[in-house]
Amino acid sequence: MSTEKRISLRLPTELHARLVARATADRRSLNSEIVYLLETALGTAAGDAGSPGGESAFPAPLRGKPDSSPA
Repeated sequence: MSTEKRISLRLPTELHARLVARATADRRSLNSEIVYLLETALGTAAGDAGSPGGESAFPAPLRGKPDSSPA
């Protein structure tokens, strides 16, 4: 049995655009970005052994361009 659930979600157009932009900046899929944001906002489940201290199981979002090293 799957441990994931599918939902159908209606979003205002502006919110969808903001999520898409953020997912692109963080180099994630839209679904992964929404899950990340929800996990960050709500914390992880109390019984989640993979995330001690209630921290998100997802890595921190990547910021900037991958080639943004000093010249």
